[in-house]
Amino acid sequence: MQIAINVRVCEILSHICSAKRLKAICTRAGRYSKTNLNHNFQYNNLIIIIYAFMHSGYTFFTSMNVCIYIYTVGTESIQTPLNFSLFFCKIWEICGFRIHGQNVPFEAVVLDKSTGEGVIRAKDKLDCELQKEHTFTIQAYDCGEGPDGGNMKKSHKATVHIQVNDMNEYSPVFKEKSYKATVIEGKKYDSILKVEAVDADCSFQFSQICSYEIVTPDVPFTIDKDGNIKNTEKLNYSKERMYKLTVTSYDCGKNRASEDVLVKINIKPTCKPSWQGFNKRIEYEPGTGSLALFPSMHLETCEEPITSIQVSIMLETNHIGKGCDRDTYSEKSLHKLCGASAGTVELLPTPSNSANWTVGLPTDNGHDSDQVFEFNGTQAIKVPEGVVSTTLKEPFTISVWMRHGPGGREKETILCNSDKTEMNRHHYSLYVHNCRLVLLLRQEPTESENYKPAEFHWKLDQVCDKEWHHYVLNIEFPAVTLFVDGATFEPFLVTEDYPLHASKIETQLTIGACWQGGSALMTQYFRGNLAGLMIRSGKLENKKVIDCLYTCKEGLDVQLPEEVASAVKVEFNPNQSSLTLEGDDIESFEKVMQHISYLNSRQFPTPGIRHLRVTTTVKCFNEETCISVPDSEGYVMVLQPEEPKISLSGIDHFARGAAEFESTEGVTLFPELRIVSTITREVEVEVEAETEAGVQETVVSEEIMHNLDTCEVTVVGDELNGDHESLEVDLAQIQQRALEMSSSNVGMVITGVNTMANYEQVLHLIRYRNWHTEALFDRKFKLVCSELNGRYISNEFKVEVNVIHTANPMDHANNAMVQPQFINQVQHASVDLSGHNLANMHQASVVPSAATIVIVVCVSFLVFMIILGVFRIRAAHQGTLRDQENGKENEMDWDDSALTITVNPMETYEDQHSSEEEGDEEEEDSEDGEEEDDITSAESDSSEDEGGEQEDQQGSSRQQQLEWDDSTY
Repeated sequence: MQIAINVRVCEILSHICSAKRLKAICTRAGRYSKTNLNHNFQYNNLIIIIYAFMHSGYTFFTSMNVCIYIYTVGTESIQTPLNFSLFFCKIWEICGFRIHGQNVPFEAVVLDKSTGEGVIRAKDKLDCELQKEHTFTIQAYDCGEGPDGGNMKKSHKATVHIQVNDMNEYSPVFKEKSYKATVIEGKKYDSILKVEAVDADCSFQFSQICSYEIVTPDVPFTIDKDGNIKNTEKLNYSKERMYKLTVTSYDCGKNRASEDVLVKINIKPTCKPSWQGFNKRIEYEPGTGSLALFPSMHLETCEEPITSIQVSIMLETNHIGKGCDRDTYSEKSLHKLCGASAGTVELLPTPSNSANWTVGLPTDNGHDSDQVFEFNGTQAIKVPEGVVSTTLKEPFTISVWMRHGPGGREKETILCNSDKTEMNRHHYSLYVHNCRLVLLLRQEPTESENYKPAEFHWKLDQVCDKEWHHYVLNIEFPAVTLFVDGATFEPFLVTEDYPLHASKIETQLTIGACWQGGSALMTQYFRGNLAGLMIRSGKLENKKVIDCLYTCKEGLDVQLPEEVASAVKVEFNPNQSSLTLEGDDIESFEKVMQHISYLNSRQFPTPGIRHLRVTTTVKCFNEETCISVPDSEGYVMVLQPEEPKISLSGIDHFARGAAEFESTEGVTLFPELRIVSTITREVEVEVEAETEAGVQETVVSEEIMHNLDTCEVTVVGDELNGDHESLEVDLAQIQQRALEMSSSNVGMVITGVNTMANYEQVLHLIRYRNWHTEALFDRKFKLVCSELNGRYISNEFKVEVNVIHTANPMDHANNAMVQPQFINQVQHASVDLSGHNLANMHQASVVPSAATIVIVVCVSFLVFMIILGVFRIRAAHQGTLRDQENGKENEMDWDDSALTITVNPMETYEDQHSSEEEGDEEEEDSEDGEEEDDITSAESDSSEDEGGEQEDQQGSSRQQQLEWDDSTY
């Protein structure tokens, strides 16, 4: 690098004084030569030259240097005469330049001493990246006077600025080895992250990054010239959870980055405040106790600070039974289980032989035998006389389960007691009117004809919400208390009326409508569902029993850990179908949530879905940005319980003497009855075989214990004639076991929730009596037991009893003390021997004693002939076997000279002899048993034949074993 330098040196030879104004122009000659200048040294010409100098600034000449001093006197006008002196400058040579500064990488070199031209050049290669600019001072000096250069003159110092030009020798480099970012799905960002590269070049042109580029193809991202990466479309977490991008950069000289950089962008699901870790389907296996509903549940708040939280958990069970899972025993049995006193009358019983007035009503048997009756506005029933006392004795209680929706403006009667004929007076009734529950209670005639409370009105939302509710009315005139689902309600309106006038008209009790005796028709029909309608006269129902009747067998439960018990407040509703939690510490709150469980205490719960809803409300420090937690929904699936199989077994066919039937004790129908309940389940059994091993499913039957609630004995065939026959049982024994018995001309029904063992004991006591057995030869009965109001029903156990007639009945007066003569022990009650009637051939007369003797003689002779035939067959068969053995000995001769066989013949013989003696003893026993039987059937003949064949086979085997070749011994 070289820089041209021009230096002018002028030596002033004269000093100008008293000049009013001085302009000194030092020029470098160039336009006029010396000759021309001398030649033009005339006044006028000089004036022109000076004029040119003054108006053109510094004019440079090339041939010589002059110093012109101009004296201006007076004005500055150009026409003013000037006094001047002109001197020639002596020209000196430039010998060198001196650079001032530290570590200056330059040097100055003289090119022309006369003109003072020179160059500045770099000592070494310059690096713009190390130092972009250089600044220093330079000074010229002449060669001095004389040969030694003495009296050397120096110029003034000049400042030199040098800027180093750049070359594009470096490529861009990223500041980070890799970049990471996390974004939320479903959102478009202006900038997700920024990558940045640098270039080591020093110039602005080559050190700037002009562009970035995403090398990875087909990605929903773009990058701008500043390195900002953003998404071009909304990202989906389910589609892609992380993107990996390769990014490069370019400087303004089009150099690409030496190494590309990796960018990872993680996609995060949209942060929605909600409960996490909640399984929507929760399976509950019956009999397993409590099941945790939210074992791993936690609340996602999206980092929003929360001051308090409130959660409501709702278990929807309205579609199960009457609002939830309860025991489906009869309402009367449930009252007794809950501790209610005796005297409760069930007005809507399950249809049976003894209570058949509900037969015509439609029932809903879709809820595991939960007895529900439907009234569609056209149906009603009359309760038979005698079921309920004509005049209720105060105090009394009315209870009912009801499901009713919004109706019309007409009255809808649930229960009504009105005049049977002539008039339409309502003595008492319970009805619904405009979503109000009304009890009408007219007082009976009294001496005083004063107004008395007659109608009690309750305005209730429950009456018209189409849900099941339990209503209990405790009536102790003039006070009436209503319980709805266990909660107490007072009437909002009580109207008065006169007592009824005295009359002798009978009353009619109806359900589902009210009987109008004057017009002989039903009115005020009910539309809805009813169940468990009960009247209890003479005593009020206490709160404990009412709560027990309404309490569900399923619900929510929570076991609070000790460390968080005080931090969270928990409240349940009466039937435990919902609970509310309140607290301010999320961690404690989550621990409580994880301990909430579902519990169903029924042995055989109703299977199906129970919907579950979690509603959450939170409060934040900043109410404007407070989060909203959506409801969480799921369901509990109660699996199908293993259904029990109730089996009845025992003696199903026997005969007794006529005297026993006519005695006061009668004949016991089920002396050896057994009630067994079993369940069948599949279990996995490990199988180890020679070839392979594995797990195989096998069916296993297990006996279980549970209660029964009904056993019904029914006559098969003609109904019982009360004049000469009956079914009887010891009532004291029934009452002792808290059971009840009802009987009719078709049989007997034993009801009450009790164990199978107690039912067995009671059924053993049932006796059949008949006072006139002359024309009776057999009687058949059927026994069926059930559990949970008919949900599980046993097999039909049929018993046939035959009557043995004798010529002298008095000889058999003590047959009740004799062991049964004809017993057929059967383990499976499904076997029906009804066709086996011992007296079918003699239904018109009694069998005489002579015929009995003939039968015994014939049987004895037949037995003798059979035995004789068996022995003859055995003898012939043994002879044949001996001949065959002899033939075999001849055919199987071989050279046994080299053989030595030692045999203990007595050992085999003794074993065979002992087995032969045992077979003879069994044969004798069977023969003795046959001789003792009074009646012979086809079964005895077949057994004799089978016994004979077995004896023949045993004899032949003994014969073969006791024969051997003893020639060598």
